[in-house]
Amino acid sequence: MYPIRNKDERKVSVWEPFRDLHNMHAEMDRLFSTLWPRNDRDLNNGSLWTPAIDVYEDKEQIVVKAELPGVRKEDVSISLSEDVLTLKGERKYEKEEKKENYYRLEGSYGGFVRTIEIPRPIKADAVRADFKDGVLKIVLPKAEESKTREIKIEVK
Repeated sequence: MYPIRNKDERKVSVWEPFRDLHNMHAEMDRLFSTLWPRNDRDLNNGSLWTPAIDVYEDKEQIVVKAELPGVRKEDVSISLSEDVLTLKGERKYEKEEKKENYYRLEGSYGGFVRTIEIPRPIKADAVRADFKDGVLKIVLPKAEESKTREIKIEVK
């Protein structure tokens, strides 16, 4: 411990280099863990990757599109519970052997879970899904009471 003194020779504070170094190290760890998570699981709530989704609606239906390149339709499940749509699946890693030079592996593999809150009542028994060219399209027909109706106004 080395006391730090001001010009009046009064004790101002105590400098403890090892404690200060430890505090600085902990603060740097905290900073870097927020800027660059240790792995992809820190970003995606435990999933290794998260597929991109689009959700839109028109007068008759709500449509959810999920980009699932490299995923087989057998590896995807869809469930609907009240107003929450859940997509679960897995992109499996297929080992590639190369005997010459090096190669890169930048794709993300593993399981994923996406939940989407449905903003309007739907006809659960009429929901349909289509999987084509790595895109999953789910069509959720709106219930009659949630469809938008146009009302004509007469001008007198």
